[in-house]
Amino acid sequence: MKLTCSHLPDITLITVSGQVDATTSAELEGFIDRARRRLDEHLVFDVREMSFLDSSGLAVLLAAATLARVHGAAIHLAGLQPRPTRILEITGAWQAVYLHERVDQAIAAARAAVQAGPPASRA
Repeated sequence: MKLTCSHLPDITLITVSGQVDATTSAELEGFIDRARRRLDEHLVFDVREMSFLDSSGLAVLLAAATLARVHGAAIHLAGLQPRPTRILEITGAWQAVYLHERVDQAIAAARAAVQAGPPASRA
């Protein structure tokens, strides 16, 4: 797994490449914690190159989504591949995050959310 990060105003963009599974999910969790500048910051994940996501990786993303939501922010996933998409569908976890086809769409949605204020509940 390869992780990179860049910062935009009120948004952190995290790129995830490779497989997120039981052997790498703790690394992803630590990376998110270090990359996030503030708890109320929106996180955009570029996952175009993420080939696999298991339940441990999903748990990391859901924990990040819960923490963001509590602080008035959200998680945006851009470019999901079919296999990772399937775990979101099976578990219903897609309801906890915002899904976008492209990274630029995810960034635009996060920027719009920042301007609009805290997101409505996705329950």
